[in-house]
Amino acid sequence: MQMTLPLAGSLVASLALLATSLPAQAQLGGLLRGRNAVQAATVEGCASGSSSNVGSRIVGNLLGGAARDAASRAGVSSFVPMAEFSDQLSTAIACKLDPEEQQQAADATLEATRGTGEDGLGAPVIGTSSSWQSNTRSDVSGTSTVVGAADGSADGLECITVSDVIIVSGEETRADKRMCRRPGSARYSIAV
Repeated sequence: MQMTLPLAGSLVASLALLATSLPAQAQLGGLLRGRNAVQAATVEGCASGSSSNVGSRIVGNLLGGAARDAASRAGVSSFVPMAEFSDQLSTAIACKLDPEEQQQAADATLEATRGTGEDGLGAPVIGTSSSWQSNTRSDVSGTSTVVGAADGSADGLECITVSDVIIVSGEETRADKRMCRRPGSARYSIAV
């Protein structure tokens, strides 16, 4: 049986549309080798940038998965943002830190954003900073600094801007985050 060129083109186009409408787990199910969808989505959150088309993203996912597997076999960790710190750390920062470092960075943010006054409910002073040095890697450190007050919202939130800077193997990563708290609350969290 010989297909005509227009019919073959239509078949390929139909398959491509079908593939793009399926979630990544359905498209690449066996390639994720049993990883749960939450972990796969979290790891994807650490990817830098996005490709311009579906084919590039699929190839990138395949190559990225192979690279993560090879790194894991070689003893090199790939870092995943820990859910318990997602209200204190941006993904850009968390993806470069191991779990213990994520804890240290989150603690630094909490310390820097601690309010003034005995009850801790006053706004933190702009310029307040807290630094940390990794307990697990000698070439990793970071700082969280309150850099300004941010506009609140109609529901009365008090907001600030915090700048996180981490240095990993001499490479600096900086991420600003808008953090808010409800009146009467002592803790700021990243505003979504």
